[in-house]
This record gives sequence, C-alpha cells and structure tokens, in this order.
Amino acid sequence: MAIIKPFKGIRPPQNLVEKVASRPYDVLNSEEARAEAEGNPMSLYHIIKPEIDFAIGTDEHEEKVYSKAAENFAKFRQEGWLVQDTTEKYYVYAQTMNGKTQYGLVVCASVDDYLNEKIKKHELTRRDKEEDRMKHVRVNNANIEPVFFAYPHQDELDAIVAETIKGTPVYDFVASGDGFGHHFWVIDNAKTIARITELFATVPSLYIADGHHRSAAAALVGAEKRTQNPNHTGTEEYNYFMAVCFPDNQLNIIDYNRVVKDLNNLTDEEFLAKLSTNFEVEPKGTDVYKPNKLHNFSLYLSGTWYSLTAKAGTYNDNDPIGVLDVTISSNLILDEVLGIKDLRSDKRIDFIGGIRGLGELKRRVDSGEMRVALALYPVSMKQLIDIANTGNIMPPKTTWFEPKLRSGLVIHELI
Repeated sequence: MAIIKPFKGIRPPQNLVEKVASRPYDVLNSEEARAEAEGNPMSLYHIIKPEIDFAIGTDEHEEKVYSKAAENFAKFRQEGWLVQDTTEKYYVYAQTMNGKTQYGLVVCASVDDYLNEKIKKHELTRRDKEEDRMKHVRVNNANIEPVFFAYPHQDELDAIVAETIKGTPVYDFVASGDGFGHHFWVIDNAKTIARITELFATVPSLYIADGHHRSAAAALVGAEKRTQNPNHTGTEEYNYFMAVCFPDNQLNIIDYNRVVKDLNNLTDEEFLAKLSTNFEVEPKGTDVYKPNKLHNFSLYLSGTWYSLTAKAGTYNDNDPIGVLDVTISSNLILDEVLGIKDLRSDKRIDFIGGIRGLGELKRRVDSGEMRVALALYPVSMKQLIDIANTGNIMPPKTTWFEPKLRSGLVIHELI
C-alpha cells in the first residue's frame, strides 16, 4: 500500500514559468548551467547549481555554495518568482516527446515507504552523492526537484487524469534546447484529492525510475528531522518527499550505451577474435547498425559497425540480473576482453544515453577520443519491475528515461 499526500506546492507564476524552469541538476555540468542561465536571474539553476554565482572553477560542494542555494531560494520567494499555493493539492505533469505524451501525478511520497522498501529501488546509490543532495535538502528545507516514480497503472487513476486534462493547463510550453513539451494542471477538488489518495493506498509498491540519490537524500533528511524533533508525531511535512508518479504502461526505457578509450593492448583483429568466443560477430558495414532484440549488440570499431549476438549458454534466462544485456556485455566484453572491472570508477569508459542516438557513438570514436563503442538493446519496464520486486539491483548505467522531468514547475517545502 503506497502512502501519498497532497501538498502546498511552491510554483512560479504562469507568466514566469519558462524563465524559472530548468533541466535537472545532474544532467549538465556547472559551465553548461552557467551558459543556460546567462542573463536570467530567475533561472532555477541559481538554486540547484548555485556555483554559477561564483567564479568559474568554484567547487560546487563548498559550504558557501550550499548557503547560496538557500539565499537564492529565499530571494525567488521574496521577488514573487516562486509563490506557494494556499491549500494542499495534487498536480498532473505531462511531457511530450516525439509526438507521445506521458501523464504523471505529482504527489508527496512517504519517507516510511522508502525506509520500509515499499518504494522499490533498482540501482545502488553512492554515499557521496547522497550527502550532496542531503545538504541541498537540509539548507533549503525543501525538495527543490522531484523524483521520477513508476506505478502499476490503474484504470480509475487514468480516468481522473483524463478528466483533469480536459481543463486548461496552468503551464504549457516547449522547452528551449530539448524541444519537449511540458504541461501542468492543478487538482484542487477535495473529493478528487481524497480519491487519489485512496487509490494509491491500493498500489502495492512504487518504483524509482530516475532519481535514486534524490530519493535517498530526501528520505534520510526526513529520518534525521524525526530524531531532532522531540514532539515528532509522524504527520509533519518532512515525513514526505515530492515525486512525479507515472503509470508503468506509459513509460519506455531507452538504451544506455558505452564507449571505451582503448582495446586493452589488442589489435582490431585480436579484439574481434576474442569476442567471437562468446558472440556471433557479423560485420555490417559503414551504415549505423542498431541492436534489434535482446542479447544482440551493436559494436563500432575503426569505421565499421558489427552485430554481436550472445551465444547460447553465455547467459542464464532464469537469472533476472544475469540475463540482462548490460550484465552480459559487462562480463563478457568489458571485463573479460577489455579489462574494465568497475563501471563506476574506471576512467577508460564513458556512458551515453540513447537520446543522443548511435551517431554520437560514431562521433566519439571517429574523433579519436574513444576507440570502440557498444550499443545495447534497452531494458524493459517489466524487467525493471521484476528486478526491483525481487530485491535485486541492476548493474550501473542500465536505464535511461527520457524525457527528463523539468525542475522548477513545483517545489515541496518540508515545514
């Protein structure tokens, strides 16, 4: 049973939303944020990437940078660039990419559900990244950015969303840069709010699609605040954190690909020969080749694309982790042939979201920056949910969800 609640969102006025809204903090670096926010004091980057308000090269983890985030958050509210709703509400947030729209409900999820693992994870988190986001939540006393959840779809929830979007959205714009549509409605009918809460109470689990570190940080800060409050009752706002929940049947995971700087002292011929031990290797020429099914991979090397198909016996269909293409490629190509043991720390490897297309793999190799590229068939939502339900963890850099949630459409305060 998923516990959710409505909240008094802090939001930009309708005429300022495109000035305020930004990409998430973790999809761009400091200099990219600095460039995107140039000349725009209302950009949320001043709160989520506050190092841009200091000299170039300033460490984003300095205490003065976190303090600047809180200072800017207060300024945004004082200037009227962010205004809090007067009553608790739910919201519908829809995103349009390539003609397809997915509709999510913006809610507050339960810290207890996270701690009790009713909110399911599929990735490991790193303590340093958790601590960074915890500092950001602490200093602002707010979830500035939402996390991205999936839930098993329900017809009645779909119907409520469908009825809501018949009304005029309060925000409706195409973001510059990515070209994706962002649409936002407010649900303020008391009966509808109560029914949404009741319906989520029948949902057995929520699933983190994107935002594992933000989820962990929000929950851990909530747990901290409990211990610091001698009058804690469990109803305080810090017992909840902001999430956008999408029905699982509307979501698709796209590929998450790899590029490697060298062949581990092998020639092209030696490398391909070693691959042929576990894969059927087929040259495909100079035209981009895209994997067409599970256990089929695309390799780009020295101007030629190859199809790699894992041979029978190299994976176990009954092992939810071992059957993943990311596991097969990590074990049989990156580790066994290229000597890359730790995807999280090895500097010889980089990762490219499928949103950039396979042409980006080709470009990185052709430029001489990388030696070889590997494209994977994407994981399915069913695989993600099955793995999360069994308590397993996917290997690093397995899933890529697109479009990313826009930050700044709504904020959740912890008081």
